[in-house]
Amino acid sequence: MLERIRELIGEKLGDLRFEVLLADPPAGGEVRGHLSTNAAFPFAKQMGVSPIVAAEELKKYLEEKGADFFSKIEVAEPGFLNFWLKPEVIREEFERIVGAGKEWGRPRKTRKGFAHGPRGKAIVEYSQPNIAKPMHVGHLRSTIIGDALANILEFAGHEVIRWNYLGDWGTQFGKVIAAYKLWGDKYEVEKTPVEVLAGLYARFHEEMKQDPALEARGSEEFRKLETGDKENRELWEWFREESIKELNKIYKLLGIEFDEWKGESSYRESLLPLIALLLERGIARESEGAIIVPLEKFNLPPALIRKSDEGTLYLTRDIASLEERVKNYQADKVLYVVDNGQSLHFQQLFAIAEILDLKGNFSHIKFGLVLGEDLKKLSTRAGRHIALLEVINEAVERARKVIEGKQPEMSDEEKKEIAQVVGIGALKYNDLSQSRVADITFDWDKMLSLQGNSAPYLQYTYARLKSILRKAGNTPSLEVGVIGKEADLRLILKLAFFPEVVKEVSESYLPHQIANYLYDLARAINDYYEKEPILKAEESLRGARLHLIKAASETLKTGLGLLGIGVVERM
Repeated sequence: MLERIRELIGEKLGDLRFEVLLADPPAGGEVRGHLSTNAAFPFAKQMGVSPIVAAEELKKYLEEKGADFFSKIEVAEPGFLNFWLKPEVIREEFERIVGAGKEWGRPRKTRKGFAHGPRGKAIVEYSQPNIAKPMHVGHLRSTIIGDALANILEFAGHEVIRWNYLGDWGTQFGKVIAAYKLWGDKYEVEKTPVEVLAGLYARFHEEMKQDPALEARGSEEFRKLETGDKENRELWEWFREESIKELNKIYKLLGIEFDEWKGESSYRESLLPLIALLLERGIARESEGAIIVPLEKFNLPPALIRKSDEGTLYLTRDIASLEERVKNYQADKVLYVVDNGQSLHFQQLFAIAEILDLKGNFSHIKFGLVLGEDLKKLSTRAGRHIALLEVINEAVERARKVIEGKQPEMSDEEKKEIAQVVGIGALKYNDLSQSRVADITFDWDKMLSLQGNSAPYLQYTYARLKSILRKAGNTPSLEVGVIGKEADLRLILKLAFFPEVVKEVSESYLPHQIANYLYDLARAINDYYEKEPILKAEESLRGARLHLIKAASETLKTGLGLLGIGVVERM
């Protein structure tokens, strides 16, 4: 339906961009149609006339070409077009929604491919923890946003590789090895590896204040690691393996899996040949003993790729990694879900990729800080980083208390299961319902509220719809002819926009747009349920409305699933 409307307008406007939006439902004011478009504004600019004149011409054109679609078209100041669709058009769309079932929202495939253009292979890099260090709250946003975008791109038809890029190389690992050799205990590391290794690293830094010679010892241990020393290599591999086991415990709690676990260490053999190639081709040059890539033509400062002590940098390894992703993995898109503070790094990386003629769509998916309720950076507690596991456990524990207050008669097992889904859902939705480019705040009461824009509200709405369907028993076959009331038609139109939202987010990489849609849908379905009889409606209408309730519940479940959020059948 929406594709057909866009095609009709597009035949008149050509390549001009325009939007078709769901008209705001009337709230005691004048009804403004089912759909609205701003198409007259770009059309007016092209024609050199006022938007009102352009809108009148478009109205006349659409009344002729879309006579089978529109029951009424109006021009509204200062140049919008409002459409009323024929009920049979909306009923046909409802049949498509019901027919698609749980697949509603996926892009439609045609003989030529996907309806909204070709799909390719996308690598989404996110989370990026360091080995031998606990994941802290700073890793939260990258992990949650990256997983959601990977889900959305896959749902939209892309082949997706979920990539966890580990911080597992550099001088700090020389310090960890040195600290272990000085004070480490094999049994303690095996028992709680990340906590113990992080403690050894912290102790090393403290001891350095009294004994500066330790810094040289750490550098020497890393030099030995780089040059293949057997003992250091075995220690490093052990630290890495134990760290990944710990990381996987957190990822399991969050319901997150990766296709690739690659760290900076994967590229250590590639760096010297890469630097030599850049020098040979005149892309890089020496500067005061270091190696840089001049980027004046991109209005960027020079990129440092080798320090004067011959040490390589994160950027050097990122160049090697991007080259591998394009050439070996054949990636068309590479998304780096990394905080705002790394903007210059990625500008330089993408500029160097252009110089190297690496083809692809490379995007830095920026995000802001995590703030506490006092709007201060949520990064330290008693002088240390807040461990991500602490935040997860607190979310689940708070959800458990809410459930015990609302449903004390539930079994402990059911409370535990629901608390896990609701608590982690609240944690994820709190992030994903806010624009990723802005700083986000932690307000536990708001996050776990059963009212307002929260995961528990959406999960409760889903559980409520499932309860209605359970009470109804079997859902009869759909008779669309009985649907004619405006409340039914508007809810169907709301559902019809779900594929549009998925398409938009797969291009904008802004998952809060899906969260906003789901919140609006939940509000609409709750309002509909309160005002329109469902179980007590006349038999054929009852059947149609049960299908509408089922479609809404499946859309909520699908949308929350794309955000990495689960649902429960009862709350």
